[in-house]
Amino acid sequence: MSSFEWNKIIGAVLASMILAMVSGIIAGSLVKPTVPAKPHYLVAGGAQPAAGVQAAAPAQTGPEPIAPLLAKADPTAGKAQTRVCQVCHTFDKGGPNRIGPNLYNVVNEPIAEDRNGYQFSDALAKHKGEKWTVDNLNHWLFNPQSFAQGTKMTFAGLPKAQDRANIVAYLNSLSDNPQPLGK
Repeated sequence: MSSFEWNKIIGAVLASMILAMVSGIIAGSLVKPTVPAKPHYLVAGGAQPAAGVQAAAPAQTGPEPIAPLLAKADPTAGKAQTRVCQVCHTFDKGGPNRIGPNLYNVVNEPIAEDRNGYQFSDALAKHKGEKWTVDNLNHWLFNPQSFAQGTKMTFAGLPKAQDRANIVAYLNSLSDNPQPLGK
């Protein structure tokens, strides 16, 4: 190849690079990316929004109480809402533990104890001595990570109070002696 042909090739490559650079500069000046004010969704245990990102509304510090909703709670709806839980939990009397413990007769029972040898995370073990009261179940179902930070459970939680009330009513029905829940 002659030096003239090499010069044409090098010139074409340089012209392409300059065109790409100029296109990038123009595109960057025309389109300005914006960071959303609040994330569209959060993953349980994931990184929290950056400190510079301000939420549009103040974050709720805890779950809405479900005690007033228990009077109209529907255990059948609660059972339907626990289908996703069945990947990790069983609900039948004497059922085996899976990734998570069996949840039969859990209402008003000790936290992180007596679940047929299930090994609870250290985060939940810190709650030993407490019971799965309606309030504790409500908080757990709202956001397991806020109830026991570092728990193995990756479920993000249920934002709707009535959904949590329905599930608590269903869990309460899974007992030889269901507890009165304000009905």
